[in-house]
Amino acid sequence: MAKNKAWKLVLLSLSFLLFLLCAHAQKPLSPYTVGQIYITGNHKTKSYIILRELAFHTGDTLSLHELVLRFGMAHDRLINTHLFNEVIIFLKSFNGYTADVEIDVKERWYIFPLPYFKPVDRNFTAWAQKNYRLDRVNYGGKFTYYNFTGRNDQLTAWLITGYARQVQLYYNQPYADKSLKHGFGLGFTYAQQKEVDALTANNQQVFINSDTIGYAGKYLSETYSFAARYFYRPGLKIRHILSLNYTGAKIDSAVTVWNPHYFPDDKKELHYPELSYRLIYTDVDYVSYPLKGIIFETGLLRKGITREINLWQLYAKLIRSWQLGRKWWFGFDNINLLKWPLSQPFFNQQLMGYNDMYLRGLDRYVIDGTAGALLRNTLYRELLNFNIPFTRSPSHDHIPFRIYATAFSDYGYVYNRDFTSNSLVNRMLYTAGVGIDVVTFYDLNFRFDYSFNQLGQNGLFLHIRNDF
Repeated sequence: MAKNKAWKLVLLSLSFLLFLLCAHAQKPLSPYTVGQIYITGNHKTKSYIILRELAFHTGDTLSLHELVLRFGMAHDRLINTHLFNEVIIFLKSFNGYTADVEIDVKERWYIFPLPYFKPVDRNFTAWAQKNYRLDRVNYGGKFTYYNFTGRNDQLTAWLITGYARQVQLYYNQPYADKSLKHGFGLGFTYAQQKEVDALTANNQQVFINSDTIGYAGKYLSETYSFAARYFYRPGLKIRHILSLNYTGAKIDSAVTVWNPHYFPDDKKELHYPELSYRLIYTDVDYVSYPLKGIIFETGLLRKGITREINLWQLYAKLIRSWQLGRKWWFGFDNINLLKWPLSQPFFNQQLMGYNDMYLRGLDRYVIDGTAGALLRNTLYRELLNFNIPFTRSPSHDHIPFRIYATAFSDYGYVYNRDFTSNSLVNRMLYTAGVGIDVVTFYDLNFRFDYSFNQLGQNGLFLHIRNDF
């Protein structure tokens, strides 16, 4: 049923486009006026949240070419809200040169009361080096309610135990006012850990474990954080985020025995505020796996207000992708980060190998420092694009799969003034390889890379990413 409906919508859209092309051939200078905009399929999402993403509105006068381009732009932006599995925009009807538009969406599932099971290590490679030990796993419950009130807001509640303990409660409302430009977020996190990344040796994390150093069952670190955020999105492509956090962190004396520079001045407990600002510009086809367009992000962080915690952090990130030909694309990621002053305690030194700042092929290693940059270059070739049946629900009747072959080369550099004993700091880094990427619904990406690095090492690595 859903498949037949989709084909009908496509045929209807093509029919109207053909008619308008004929009319346009007769009167090439006549523009079209957007009439009514009809929205279907949005059982939960408010219609004005969908209308907010459009680059056209009722009463706009546009050429046929401009209208088709704005249909494509609206499709990409609606998909990038992470609210819908599919979006179809087509011409519903017309009266002379007034065209009515219909937007048909397939909403995602928004409620995820899921069991939580995740290794504590930073990636699968690091967990493999610990022999996939199940005692290095956190488990519990993770409840997330996306699109909580139909305004693309999010409620998150986590209760995690096992290797570590974590309680988290967050609510983000990006469109809190009538203009749909201003929003807010509030949150709280509390965590305890039995294992602490106390230092870096041989370019790898060195963990101390309470069970192996005579502190059986004792938690070696404890942190809590209160957060408040302000969101401002004046248009379609630019978003501003201002965050204010207050954090408390405490470590056991055993940590300072291993690394007296973990906290400044051999301290075991810190309390400090954080103020950060982020600017995000997004204009891509699919934000979770961009093949065309640009994403630019920059931000400034101020951590602490006293000599004990004194950190300014500036970063900039650019993602740019192009289509080279049928089924061929090229893209690069560039990330630059500076921490000032350049001398920082160990817990402020994490840089390469954490979160999104990594080089493919150096997955086994971390490189600490206070300044760094990377460039990742990737050539993509689409191999397969298909769907498999899933449920009888109209919104989830199939699972899409896109499979790409990739070839890549990565470059990076990390500067470290104080901890120079690790061989990968203060030197040029480079890697290369090939891979297979699998992209499916709910923004889930599986990446299998066979990589080579400058140390003469190679291997197969798995990365999983899910932005939803």
